[in-house]
Amino acid sequence: MKNSHLKYLVVFTLAVVVWGAFLGTKKANARVNEPKTVLKLSPSENNPRNSEGDFVNLKDGRMLFVYSHYTAGSGGDHDPAFLAGRFSEDGGKTWTQEDEVIVKNEGGMNVMSVSLLRLQNGEIALFYLRKNSTVDCIPMMRISKDEAKTWSEPVACITDKKGYFVLNNDRVIQLEDGRLMMAVALHTPGGEWKNQADLFSYYSDDNGKTWTSSAKVPNTTDVVTQEPGLIEMKDGRIMMYIRASGGFQQLSYSSDKGKTWSHVEASNIPSPLSPATIERIPGTGDWLLVWNNNDGSNPEIKGKRTPLTTAISKDEGKTWNYIKNVNDDPDGWYCYIAIHFVDKKHVLLSNCAGSRSQGTGLSVTDLTLLDNKWIYK
Repeated sequence: MKNSHLKYLVVFTLAVVVWGAFLGTKKANARVNEPKTVLKLSPSENNPRNSEGDFVNLKDGRMLFVYSHYTAGSGGDHDPAFLAGRFSEDGGKTWTQEDEVIVKNEGGMNVMSVSLLRLQNGEIALFYLRKNSTVDCIPMMRISKDEAKTWSEPVACITDKKGYFVLNNDRVIQLEDGRLMMAVALHTPGGEWKNQADLFSYYSDDNGKTWTSSAKVPNTTDVVTQEPGLIEMKDGRIMMYIRASGGFQQLSYSSDKGKTWSHVEASNIPSPLSPATIERIPGTGDWLLVWNNNDGSNPEIKGKRTPLTTAISKDEGKTWNYIKNVNDDPDGWYCYIAIHFVDKKHVLLSNCAGSRSQGTGLSVTDLTLLDNKWIYK
């Protein structure tokens, strides 16, 4: 009889332990919040497109998002636009509903494609493209010393060449030694537009007052290269990742802080001809990649900018894990991504998120709040 009671006691105890573990796992999983769209900037009358923005945290606890607000036309890249700002007081969960003009349309065509950067000296740098024509488009920089209340006069970041340069949003970085660096694509190397761009980096050692060009990134292949980005590696090298044809993002490396670059080479990141964004997660050595994880094997979406996917690398891009989709609508058009680390628990994304079939791919911008636990789940 005693053995029978002992047997039932053991079984009961095991059942309680298993059930408790199940409930604990269920509770833990319940705490992993799914991605949430916290702001959708859709086109409206006299506002055909909203796109290509970036974020910065302000010292009063607010967050600023600045983006390209188009005011006329069909929302094409050359239509009129100014830079508009929205603010959040709760870590990106909610946003102001009215635009604040950050930079009026000072270009012959527009101003667009924003990068915001908190400099090591505490100032905020604002970068954007001033587009005067199809052969005159260069990055400009303004500085704020009063937490985005006012901005300095613009400084041209490229003065040694003329032409149509593309600097994507969320693309300017500051190296550990203080050097500012951007990667650009020149689409008019001979004076006429070409899809195949010449790639350069520009760098500044005086907080953006003056800028110096690198040598051109070597490319003797027929791979089309466009819209590059940069990330600093632990060994001091700079990696350039490049929107490219051929089914993969391309890479180039600099061992001299951006003066010269290695020949382009294919990465292990399958991709249509669409830009990716890679940033280091603060406080870790991990990289966060956001891009279109589309290798072309699905004929329904071959070459399309869908899905929108995140991945983590713990070895600086040699391998990628925790791969998951933020959005996977086959009709979606996801691109021009900005990554912003709100705090140790949350990441904000901004990206174009329109409809391919409706022709609104670049017209809609979504702000999406991600839980770090979901990214690493």
